[in-house]
Amino acid sequence: MRALVIGGTRNLGPDIVKCLLEEGYEVTVFNRGITPDELPGSVERLRGDRRDAVQLGAALGRREFDFVIDTAIYTGAEAQAVVQVLMGRVGHYIFLSTGQVYLVRAGLQRPFKEDDYQGQLISEPSRSEVTDYNNWRYGFDKREAEDVFARVWEETRFPYTSLRLPMVHSERDHYHRLQNYIARIQDGGPILIPHDQELPVRHVYGQDVVQAIKRAAHSNTARGRAFNIGQDETLSLDQFLRALAGFLNRPLRTMRVPREQLEQNNLLPDCSPFSGKWMSSLDNSLSKTALGMRYTPVEIYLERLVSHFSRRSAQDVPGYESREKELALATASLHD
Repeated sequence: MRALVIGGTRNLGPDIVKCLLEEGYEVTVFNRGITPDELPGSVERLRGDRRDAVQLGAALGRREFDFVIDTAIYTGAEAQAVVQVLMGRVGHYIFLSTGQVYLVRAGLQRPFKEDDYQGQLISEPSRSEVTDYNNWRYGFDKREAEDVFARVWEETRFPYTSLRLPMVHSERDHYHRLQNYIARIQDGGPILIPHDQELPVRHVYGQDVVQAIKRAAHSNTARGRAFNIGQDETLSLDQFLRALAGFLNRPLRTMRVPREQLEQNNLLPDCSPFSGKWMSSLDNSLSKTALGMRYTPVEIYLERLVSHFSRRSAQDVPGYESREKELALATASLHD
């Protein structure tokens, strides 16, 4: 059996490769070769920019794969290139999509269900609103990719499955979100949080995403469908942070500050990564009934990740360099 991983070196990639090897696949990875990896020598490495259809086609040649997992697809054009290159040469193609395909829909209530996908989209934000525009663009482009595969499934039965993910927590999270909270709890100072309406925290553990890939790969009914992948629990930000502090055996100190003040000082998102306005909450019911998914409880995966990250120096955490400025702002706010 032969498997291809597009991406394969960051966040979930190494665990996906490990799972495939354990399943008995001969594994090939295709990526730009920029990120160092510790993948086994038995893994075939192909290099190129997947955004370039010519490079993708040249690298893969006439290879055929029983299974492809695409961790790095973002646009409709990239989806078209995949179809062009892999048509008739893949048994099952699974790609990682995002819960943000729902955030660009109008009028939805959380948690989002797969049936919420169809409907009117919100208007494109002004490009001067950089954060809103970039997040809207991400969700819109992912929808275009999903729409390409849905159309080709109807026309030719191209064997795709879409896994829609919220924020993913893993030991290799290259956004360092949990690490930023952990470092701030450990130093004893307050975590600065925007003083406005907060979104619920309903994320997913990386190992559960790997499990979902494995289950979808072995499912006879997953082709041509999309599944929400996400934890069972919905927490407030305070509940989430109290859990982190509990595993660290440290007191939790938080301070609410006007969002505008944090933005003016360029402290978001590092000071509170889960205080953004673009964070999805997904109903995972279909994945449990159709794929047999069972999700790792939050308290179990958080304890694992806290143990992993708490051994690292805060000074090595990208995003922690603004901490001195945060603490100065907190002190000034106390004296206002």
